[in-house]
Amino acid sequence: MSQESPLDRFKLALTGAARAVGRDAETEVAWTAEAPGIQGKTIRVPMPPRALPMAQAIEARGFADSFALRQRHHNEALHARHAPAEADARACYDAVEMVRYEALGSNNYTGMRGNLDAATEIRTAADPITRATSADDVPVQSALALLLREKLTGQPVPLAAENGVAMLREWIEDKAGGDFERLASSLDDQRAFQNLTLDMLRHLDLVRSEELPDEADEDDGPDDDDGPDSDDQDSSQDQDNTQQQVTTEQSEGDGESDETQEMGQDQETSEGEPGDDGEEGMMPVRPNRPWTDLPDTFDYRIYSPAFDEIVEAQDLCDYEELDRLRAYLDSQLAGLAGIVTRLANRLQRRLMAQQNRSWDFDQEEGLLDAARLARVIVSPGHSLSYKVEQDIEFKDTVVTLLIDNSGSMRGRPISIAAISADILARTLERCGVKVEILGFTTRAWKGGQSREKWLNDGKPADPGRLNDLRHIIYKKADEPMRRARKNLGLMMREGLLKENIDGEALLWAHERLLGRSEDRRILMVISDGAPVDDSTLSVNNAGYLETHLRKVIDWIEKQSPVQLVAIGIGHDVTRYYKRAVTIMDVEQLGGTIIEQLADLFEVE
Repeated sequence: MSQESPLDRFKLALTGAARAVGRDAETEVAWTAEAPGIQGKTIRVPMPPRALPMAQAIEARGFADSFALRQRHHNEALHARHAPAEADARACYDAVEMVRYEALGSNNYTGMRGNLDAATEIRTAADPITRATSADDVPVQSALALLLREKLTGQPVPLAAENGVAMLREWIEDKAGGDFERLASSLDDQRAFQNLTLDMLRHLDLVRSEELPDEADEDDGPDDDDGPDSDDQDSSQDQDNTQQQVTTEQSEGDGESDETQEMGQDQETSEGEPGDDGEEGMMPVRPNRPWTDLPDTFDYRIYSPAFDEIVEAQDLCDYEELDRLRAYLDSQLAGLAGIVTRLANRLQRRLMAQQNRSWDFDQEEGLLDAARLARVIVSPGHSLSYKVEQDIEFKDTVVTLLIDNSGSMRGRPISIAAISADILARTLERCGVKVEILGFTTRAWKGGQSREKWLNDGKPADPGRLNDLRHIIYKKADEPMRRARKNLGLMMREGLLKENIDGEALLWAHERLLGRSEDRRILMVISDGAPVDDSTLSVNNAGYLETHLRKVIDWIEKQSPVQLVAIGIGHDVTRYYKRAVTIMDVEQLGGTIIEQLADLFEVE
C-alpha cells in the first residue's frame, strides 16, 4: 500500500478545514494550475510544490479560507438581485462583497488572517493597479476594496498596490469615507451591507440615483437597464474575477426557486469585464440566438490583420512551464483514462477492421497455404494449394481537431478537451491516421492592438472584426504524438483562454486540410457555443460573428471535400452544423468524439 505524501495529507487537512469553515460536509478541495475558483461545492486552489514550502502552503490555505467564507456568509441570489447595471459599479459591488466576507474571517479567526493576507497579495500582484502610472489607470474597484479592507481589518494595503491606491485615496475618502464607518457596523448582515454599498457607489458617482434598485421591495428582480457602453473600460476586474467563476449550481443562499432563477438570469446579463492580455478574465456570455436566414448582402470585414498570429504551442511558454502544465494535465488524466481509453480501443478495433486484409484460397499460384499441407500428405494426389492476399481499400485519412480556447472553456471543459485530444491522437496514430490539433482564441481581451488602431484612426463606422487573432498549433499532422505531447499542457495555462472568433478559425483549419494529400480529410470542431468577441460585437451588429460563422459552415458543408463535424459543450451547435452533437456533461466528450469519428470513417 502506498503511503500518503505530505501533499496528500495537506490536501486532506485543507478539505476538513474548508468544510468546517463553510459548514458544508460535501465541500471538496482540488489542486489547479490555473486561476483559483469555486464551482458548485468544489474549491480549486493553487497546487504547491511537493516539498510544501511554507509560503505556498499559506497561499493555498488563503484561497481555501476565502472560498469557504464565501460558502458560509455569502448569499449569491441576494447579491445578484440588486447588482447595479453599470460595469464599473458592478465591479466595485462585487469587490466590496468579497472584502466583507473575508473581513469576517480575518476578524474572527486569528489563524485565518495571515492566510487571507497571502491570498490578497497574490490577487493584487496580478491586478492592473500595480502597473498604474496615473489615476486614470487605477481600477476603481481594486483601490476601493483595498481601502475598505484596511478600514475593516486594520491590514495595510499590499506594498505592490500602495502607489496605485495613493492616487485615488483622497478622492475615495472624501466622497465615501463616512460610508466606510457604516459598512464596518454591518459586516454580519449581507442585506444591510449591500444597501450601504449601493449608497456608497452613488456617493462615488458610479451609479445614478434613479437607477438604484428599490430597496423597499425585496422581491423585485434586477434592473433591465444594460448600462452605458463600456467598451473602452480598462481591464480592471482581475482581482474579483477569480472569485466570480461560480455557476448557478452553487447552493448558498436561501434556496428559493425564484431567487435561483433570478440569479441565473442576472449572471447571464451582468458578466464583468474581462482582464487584459495575460490576465484571467470573466467567462464571456454565450448567446444562443435562434436560426435566421442568412442575409445576401452580408460582407465580413477584418479591420487589421497585422496583429494576428499563428503560433506553435511551444513558442508561447518556456520548456519548464510546459513540463509543469503537462504534469498537471496528466494528473487530471488519471481519473478519466479508463473510460476514454476503453472507447479509444473500440475506435481502434473499428478502424483496424476496415484495414484488415483478406485472402483468396485455392489459387493456382501465390503463397503456399500451410493450413492445407496436411491434405496433400494424406492424399498425395491433391495438388498444392496457394492463397493470394486481397487488399481492402482504406482511404488515407487526416483528422484535424479544432479546439475552442475561449475563456468560457476554462476549467473542466478545456481539461477534458485536452485529454481527449491526447488519447485520440495516440489511438489514430496507431491506426495509421494522421492527426492535427489546433486551437483558437484571441491575443487580448476587448480588442488589443486592432482596437487601439481603430481608436487612433478616429473610430470609423462598421470596422468589422476588431480583435487580434491567436491561432495555435499544438500538433502538426506529420508530427509524431510523442514530440507534441507536452504542447497540450498549454491549454491549462492561466491567461491563455480569452475570446473566440470561430468563423475565421474554421477557414484557417480548413485551408490547412486542403493542403494535405490524403484522400479523406475530417475537420472536427470542439466548442461550447457561438462566437463571442466584445470588441467586435460592440461596434457591429449583434449577429456579426455568428452570421459569418454560418456562412463559412454552409460553404464547407456544400462545396468542400472536407468532412465537417462539431461537438458542442453545454450549448446547442446543431443549428449551425448539419453533422453535430451537443453534450451537457463534459464527461461525455471523449466518448462522443470517438463515436462521431467512427461514423465518419464508415462514410465512403
